[in-house]
Amino acid sequence: MTKSAVLGLAETLLPELVALRRALHQVPEIGLDLPKTQKLLLDALEGLGLEITVGRELNSIVAVLRGEKEGPGRVVLLRGDMDALPVTEDSGVDYSSTHEGAMHACGHDLHSAGLVGAAKILSAMRKEIAGDVIFMFQPGEEDPGGALPMINEGLLEAAGRPIDAAYSVHVHTQGLPFGVFRSMPGTICAHCDEFSVRVKGAGGHASAPARCKDPLPAACEMVLALQAQITRSFNIFDPLVLTVGRFIGGSKDNVIPEVVEFGGTIRSFSESTRSLIAEIVPRVVRGIADAHGLEVEIDYVPGYPGCVNDPNEFEFAKDVVTDLFGAENFIQSTTPAGSGDDFAYVMQHAPSAYFGVGAALGDHEKAAPGHSPQVVFDDAILERTSAFLAELALRHSRETA
Repeated sequence: MTKSAVLGLAETLLPELVALRRALHQVPEIGLDLPKTQKLLLDALEGLGLEITVGRELNSIVAVLRGEKEGPGRVVLLRGDMDALPVTEDSGVDYSSTHEGAMHACGHDLHSAGLVGAAKILSAMRKEIAGDVIFMFQPGEEDPGGALPMINEGLLEAAGRPIDAAYSVHVHTQGLPFGVFRSMPGTICAHCDEFSVRVKGAGGHASAPARCKDPLPAACEMVLALQAQITRSFNIFDPLVLTVGRFIGGSKDNVIPEVVEFGGTIRSFSESTRSLIAEIVPRVVRGIADAHGLEVEIDYVPGYPGCVNDPNEFEFAKDVVTDLFGAENFIQSTTPAGSGDDFAYVMQHAPSAYFGVGAALGDHEKAAPGHSPQVVFDDAILERTSAFLAELALRHSRETA
């Protein structure tokens, strides 16, 4: 009975959720400062009887729904991120971004609208809920990270007691047919760290390198040595991805530069590997710099920790997917994703589950990937994501009340 009620409400809400998503899509905002996005979402939540607070240092929204069913129930947190990317849209849709240089290329507009849908469904079914539901509308997932500031501002205590479980769902265009969910127990997203290296020598004329201290070949050697370390210092069954995405040096063909800089990201899937690579990167670059008689500065910045699905919450959420949409609409991942998500900070505080779902418009095998200027998502996924999130909270309440 509850299953059909949730799906029925989601189906009824779909037109207004699509309208909300398209309105959000037209005004993408980046980082932690999202006033227009926040205003649209606050307007959409108005009249639902939620206890709403907004962030002090960022444009976050925390909304608490108090269940009316007798019994203590549990506190369940549902999260949707709100921010966009610094990408110039080239999708061709008639609701394209009106903010030059910004685009919802990762689908966070769908996440926010889907969370509004879950809030509307659960508000309509408040009498069946024992316990509380926290709706976390988060800025800054794409960096600098809004989850930690929200936690510092009291997110986890918003209901007046600690959260018991937390859930998030992320849309994808490639690799998943429309409406099919995917996840796995254990690590589901990588630890994501960054590094930046500055190699300083002594510049001069290209015809007389012996009179200079050339940082370019040394910097190239560092990049190659770091890749070699991955194959010789780490277990091949505990993956590690180190990518140098920036290399800057020189201004003219016949000039040896004074300084060369490069930087990149490191993605790992265990704490032991993450700790080891954090030791190896500085050691390798300093050793090569010393061998060449050069100065070197390295800035190693720990980023998001990995998202780790609690095995029980994974099974619970998987059952919700298969019960609502059928077993054919769930695929169990065999490997974690190389991407990161700062929902990991929330997951460190309570048993949690993080799921992906296919949302491509048309053939997912031919679709543009997330973060692409050409990516287009199918609004219809809002029916499934809002129902999924709502059912998670509702079922937790029923089983523990």
